[in-house]
Amino acid sequence: MNERADSFIAHLCELAKHDRGALAHLRRSLGFAPGAFPPAYPYVERFVPRGRPANDPWRKALYLTAGLFARHPEHREDESLASALGRLARARESASIERRFIALLGAESDGLPNMLRQVASLLAADGHPCDYGSLLNDLGVWLRPLDSDGRDRIRQRWARDFYRTYDTTLETADNDQSDLNESTTTN
Repeated sequence: MNERADSFIAHLCELAKHDRGALAHLRRSLGFAPGAFPPAYPYVERFVPRGRPANDPWRKALYLTAGLFARHPEHREDESLASALGRLARARESASIERRFIALLGAESDGLPNMLRQVASLLAADGHPCDYGSLLNDLGVWLRPLDSDGRDRIRQRWARDFYRTYDTTLETADNDQSDLNESTTTN
């Protein structure tokens, strides 16, 4: 995570502890395009770098992350959104969550907020936290209109994170490979 993301997530965590009204405004902002709900401005605009236009991808990422956090204010570093969703899909033994995840990976910038709102609701329903700082950084790239390579890298990383936690056979294969590596080095 970077310093800007760290301070923003710390700010959101403080709001969760002390300002339920702020969280209500931020949750409500999810019904609008990111950065288009004025009651959310007091909680986010101070983190937008000077000189950035209203349609700046980082600004949109800040608003979207704030709204998602307000919907499900359980932050845990080192638990990406994709791995949290994979853990949920595995716990529920749900192929429909996998289908939603695949749809999320295919989302373009304009459909992404709605899909992420649904994902946050799923995670909240079962209390699965995620790393909002990592999500913020990823969204800052995903929302760049001309950075298809960056979006593709994020999609691939999310897919790896999801399937490593969702597919229990991978854990077994990893353990078997570790056992095999250990036995070949000791012989």
